[in-house]
Parts: sequence; C-alpha cells; structure tokens
Amino acid sequence: MAATSSSQLKNICVLSRFHYGNYKEFVQVAMDLGRAIAERKLHLVYGGGGRGLSKLVSEAAFVRGSQVLGIIPKALKPLGCLPDPPTGEELVVSGMQERISEMLKHADAFIFLPGDLVTLEALITFASWAHLNIHKKTHRFVKC
Repeated sequence: MAATSSSQLKNICVLSRFHYGNYKEFVQVAMDLGRAIAERKLHLVYGGGGRGLSKLVSEAAFVRGSQVLGIIPKALKPLGCLPDPPTGEELVVSGMQERISEMLKHADAFIFLPGDLVTLEALITFASWAHLNIHKKTHRFVKC
C-alpha cells in the first residue's frame, strides 16, 4: 500500500498503544474511527500490534472492507505483540526508526489517539521531521 502523490487523502495512519481497560468511551471512539475510515474508502496504516486503541481501529476498518497495513518491529514479534491472525497485511521492519519511516512512506495523514511513550515518540518524530522539512505532508494538531 503506497501513499498517494496528490493532495487527496487515501491512507490514514492511526497510532495509539493506550491500554483502555475499563474506558468504554475510548473503545467506542476507536471503533467509530475505524468505521469512518472504511465508510470513506480509506486505507489504514497502524503500528501492527495486538493491543491498544489502534488495534481496535484496525479491526473495525478491516471488517468493513478497508485495506489495513500493520507495521511492527521484528523485536516485538517474540513478545507476543502481534495479533493472531494479523489484521490485514503485515510489514515487519528492523526497528522503531524504520517503522516510523515506513509509516511516513505509506500514509498521507496521521491520527494520534491517547497512547504510551512509543506513541509520543512517533508524534514527536513526525512533527519534528515536518518542522525540518524532511517530509512535506500536511499536518495539523487538533486539541480534543
């Protein structure tokens, strides 16, 4: 799944390893986002793991017909972080920086939901790379 060269959005990357536990409202938002992605005929890129809000987004989008690409570092495979069976297509990369580079390559836009330090690292990397003109993808920060 390659990113489009035009300004039209086709591939959306959603990141969040938030362990939602009893936060039912977060679960609902994640599932609604997955449905909205599928309804708009968008493709989803996510972190590839079997936990967190982005996994819920991927499942909701996948069952409604969206193409889904999970990008996960090789080191996380033996830790049981991969869903079984995987949701959609899976790309295993060498490490976290390659994961971020691949997400940037495959996505036209990014959505960050509440997450952990890995989610924060990706957010800071994407924002700083935009500031440094390493990528020129449109980005906006929305206060929720």
